[in-house]
Amino acid sequence: MRVGRREFIGRAVGALGAITLGPAGAEPGSPPIGMCDWSLGQMASVGAINLAAEIGLDGAEVSLCTPAMPEWLQRAEVREQYLASAGEKGIRIPSIALGVLNEVPLKSEERAARWVADAIPAAQALGAKVILLAFFGRGELSMEDAAGVDRVVGVLKDMAPDARKAGVVLGLESYLTAEEHLVLLDRVGHDSVQVYYDCKNAAHRRHDPVTEIRQLGRGRLCQVHLKNGDLLLSQRRDVDFAAVVQALKDVGYDGWIVLETSAPNSLVADTRANMAYVRELWSA
Repeated sequence: MRVGRREFIGRAVGALGAITLGPAGAEPGSPPIGMCDWSLGQMASVGAINLAAEIGLDGAEVSLCTPAMPEWLQRAEVREQYLASAGEKGIRIPSIALGVLNEVPLKSEERAARWVADAIPAAQALGAKVILLAFFGRGELSMEDAAGVDRVVGVLKDMAPDARKAGVVLGLESYLTAEEHLVLLDRVGHDSVQVYYDCKNAAHRRHDPVTEIRQLGRGRLCQVHLKNGDLLLSQRRDVDFAAVVQALKDVGYDGWIVLETSAPNSLVADTRANMAYVRELWSA
């Protein structure tokens, strides 16, 4: 059901207040914890907000669009639904994700650049502070691909001033090393472009997440994904999450922890266990 403009503004103001203030779930000194909508099984769906609230998360990272729905969050009526649900449930939206760039590469596709531009006002409208730009699959970025890197740098330079005006950061998530990320960021030369760091991705390419977090530092890290394949975060495999959390604390990271975790047993129970483990590590 559609609402009038005056009524929508009233609802939006209330919802944005809830997004800003957030729930009381995060313990003092512990970061707010969110989860990706695709990990919730609710990609590009308002249902991610409701499920995040049921689990007890502080927020949900939501997808801008999919190839099948290329104008999802660009639609004002869809954003109205997210705002209303977030306000009602007390859930924040810390970030918008462009996982679609894995299939439609920013390094080569014109429509990918348009989606990045579209994500900026969408993020601003939803109170999100970070836009995840994914570089995997067809969209994987390699420093050996000079033309692809040049194109990405050019797009980021063009978009960064608009991102700053909107109060959002463009976060790069890729398989690049910390050193390579720093080279790319220095070429862009704008603090509205930073790294969205994923420890498991780094370990998958045999990078040391603890060392890389320290190399990047607070000023270059806009947000962090945590995941552990088909295991709970407490079941150590190739990432020492205790050391990762300590490194984040040491560099002064005070942003969101966003779970991209799987659920080997139960989505609700496993996510709650992962949340509890992160908060335990943070308070140690």
